[in-house]
Amino acid sequence: MPVKKEAKTEKYFEGVGRRKSAIARVRFYPAAAKATKHPIAVNGREVNSYFPLKRLQKDLLVPLKIVKTVPEKFGVSAKVAGGGMTAQEEAIRLGLARALSAFSPEFRKELKDLGLLTRDARVVERKKYGRRKARRAPQWKKR
Repeated sequence: MPVKKEAKTEKYFEGVGRRKSAIARVRFYPAAAKATKHPIAVNGREVNSYFPLKRLQKDLLVPLKIVKTVPEKFGVSAKVAGGGMTAQEEAIRLGLARALSAFSPEFRKELKDLGLLTRDARVVERKKYGRRKARRAPQWKKR
């Protein structure tokens, strides 16, 4: 007798965000079943323990506040790698904004007007030979 596999009923919307060398994969669960006592998880940890700075915690929730979504009613799961703390936060914010626009296309205009759907393409400039850093020349002595 063949064993029948149950299909996953959990539906989510996914968005990928990048900033500098950080890459985040964010999943937005609109079903209240996913929402636990910690509705936002980053790499399996609560967002408050992963990002200890209040500024980063507040900036992370900007896309949800723009579309007037209560984070407690939904679930957000993020896997992020690379970069520093701020780059990871900005990558998650972009991924969350993309997931929200996939969830509801009417959110797209509000998010786009505030620049939350635009990827910040700035990365560190490479070091050139004969220089101390990317542009800093060695100290020059006239006499």
